[in-house]
Amino acid sequence: MPIATVNPANGETLKTYEAMGEEELERRLQLAEATFRTYRTTAFAERARLLNRAADLLDEDAPEIARVMTTEMGKPVKQARAEAAKCAKAMRWYAERAEGLLADEEPAEADVTDSGGSRALVRYRPLGPVLAVMPWNFPLWQVVRFAAPALMAGNVGLLKHASNVPQTALYLEDLFHRAGFPEGCFQTLLIGSGAVDDILRDDRVKAATLTGSEPAGRAVAATSGQMVKKTVLELGGSDPFVVMPSADVDRAAQVAVTARVQNNGQSCIAAKRFIVHTDVYDRFAERFAEGMRALKVGDPMEEDTEVGPLASESGRDDLEELVDDARRGGATALCGGERPQGPGWYYPPTVLAGVTREMRVHREEAFGPVATLYRAADLDEAVLLANDSPFGLSSNVWTRDEAEVDRFVRDLEAGGVFVNGMTASHPAFPFGGVKRSGYGRELSGHGIREFCNITTVWHGA
Repeated sequence: MPIATVNPANGETLKTYEAMGEEELERRLQLAEATFRTYRTTAFAERARLLNRAADLLDEDAPEIARVMTTEMGKPVKQARAEAAKCAKAMRWYAERAEGLLADEEPAEADVTDSGGSRALVRYRPLGPVLAVMPWNFPLWQVVRFAAPALMAGNVGLLKHASNVPQTALYLEDLFHRAGFPEGCFQTLLIGSGAVDDILRDDRVKAATLTGSEPAGRAVAATSGQMVKKTVLELGGSDPFVVMPSADVDRAAQVAVTARVQNNGQSCIAAKRFIVHTDVYDRFAERFAEGMRALKVGDPMEEDTEVGPLASESGRDDLEELVDDARRGGATALCGGERPQGPGWYYPPTVLAGVTREMRVHREEAFGPVATLYRAADLDEAVLLANDSPFGLSSNVWTRDEAEVDRFVRDLEAGGVFVNGMTASHPAFPFGGVKRSGYGRELSGHGIREFCNITTVWHGA
């Protein structure tokens, strides 16, 4: 795949870039290693000052970098600005809290005495250069939610971004440079996916994090396993959105629209499978389809556009194949389901009813504005349907019955359960999944500690 900016609204190639050669990669790896030796000893106050400065610059740059993101991957420009603001917020959150999150921990005195020691503590120390393999769908946020905690922990970052967002990738390196971080603290590697394996095998790279597809995650995990390196993987998701009879059905249907089409439906944590109790199924289905049908699809640079194009032509082809397969198998499109005419990689908001286990869309992630609708006879069937997926990233549950809430929290196979609201990421809460959605956690204290050497320090009596 070429490293290029291709506008998904019209298919026009705007900029192309040459992949970095071996000599430049070697220079950058040497720089990362050398920078880490000194940056790791900087005080938290200094790291926080630099990260807060990066947040201030990002706020200033938000209008322009939002337009760059929209040009590169097609999200509505209003959502792109919100993404930039979210990144600045996360930077400030970690700048303020990292020192406390990584403070030395003292075991109970009785345990220290029992160990035969006089004093002990647990200290969090940085690992070194960390490779981040990142996707195009949230081209700023996915990177910042790694970079902010990693830099505050004293690590340095190497970014291999998706090949269709090179301008955003280069902006990120420039942002941290302008903020005053030492040269080498955060570097963008303009390389193809084929070069990732060699970098993972380099002894100077101490760990890796990947957000992306399951095949990409398997490849990074396999190589990192061979090299015995720590990894965090956030892969696909096909999140359930369960609606029970006690729920505010109209509100649930309204939120369901946003939960499905945020970021043009290209979000791992977007709700994708809508599982509705039979008692409220018809009402929900009608409201949901009405809401999806009413969305404005169009030029993502327009302020009132709610759904823009998919990021790539191949992505639209994949989505269309899933819909066509389901319809051949007997599913019904309550709205959408037909590729529009004209330029750009658009696909209409679509609701598929009558989906069965035999259809591809039941077990594969639909990465675009396509929702699947299921009818559940009772709570037990709702749980079974929700868990009938190879993925387990997050989940949404709509009910006013606390006993049902307890059951869902206990039994849903997911990294998150959001009750009476849509899944969203926030720097204060751990983010990640189970099953084929990956392992490890980003954000919160859990995320900043993922790339730390958790060190026991013990003193004899």
